[in-house]
Amino acid sequence: MPVLYHNPRCSKSRAALALLQERNVDLEIVRYLETPPNEATLRELLGKLGMTPYELMRRGEARFRELGLKDVDVSEHERVRAMAENPILIERPIFVSGSRAVVGRPPERVLEIL
Repeated sequence: MPVLYHNPRCSKSRAALALLQERNVDLEIVRYLETPPNEATLRELLGKLGMTPYELMRRGEARFRELGLKDVDVSEHERVRAMAENPILIERPIFVSGSRAVVGRPPERVLEIL
């Protein structure tokens, strides 16, 4: 079943969910701020997205700066751990369908993998 990692306070996430619902996509909605993905799940998502941990991070978040995650000596493992412990750092929304995933920015990107 497709999965949408969703933040209902985010307009892009709400728009992506609306697009999927308009197409009657049966999906699981994970409110990732309430139920954050663990490190193994994040690594799996990164593989499906074809992204590095740094690319998946919300670099404008204050927490990103507080943790010093821009520093070049921060490992990918440390960045994944930071996202698992601070899910606000994860870019959103993420739509997963089978072996593929996309970040829904713009929201219409979720339709690419239906």
